[in-house]
Amino acid sequence: MQPTHPLKVLKFCPKCGSPAFVAASERSLKCSDCGFHLFVNSATAVAALVPNKEGKLLLTTRGVEPDYGKLDLPGGFVDPGETAEEAIERELLEELGLRVKSLEYVGAAPNEYVFSGFSVFTHDMVFRVVPESVDGLKAMDDILDFGFYDENEINLDLVPAPSIKKFVKQFFEI
Repeated sequence: MQPTHPLKVLKFCPKCGSPAFVAASERSLKCSDCGFHLFVNSATAVAALVPNKEGKLLLTTRGVEPDYGKLDLPGGFVDPGETAEEAIERELLEELGLRVKSLEYVGAAPNEYVFSGFSVFTHDMVFRVVPESVDGLKAMDDILDFGFYDENEINLDLVPAPSIKKFVKQFFEI
């Protein structure tokens, strides 16, 4: 367990502020003063595999931490009350101005990254996306840049998230 794991970082109950907030299991904390019980769960995130007409894959350059300046697939977190499909459509529009013609679920993988000294666990879902068009895309939101790459143009060392690296490799195996 990394020192950034929530069981090691959270020291006070978020409900009552008590320091009697201790590990109750391998994935939960419980306050012995007020009884608040917090489970360490994964947040749902989505990623898009968007090919152009030549079969190259759209990759973005991260404009935020973690992993600022590294390669990523477009996507992000699923908002409360939102489906994964709605999230991928929203994220593509916010990040690149890309509108979705159709999408198909491909698979999922777990991920963990450290943000503000705290491990964030995600369940990353990937979709193959057919865009209405890839003309006029613009890097916006938390994206610095983007480009279309074929398999031999991608340095996988610049793709830090294990789940995203897996999805990129899968794209070229299909």
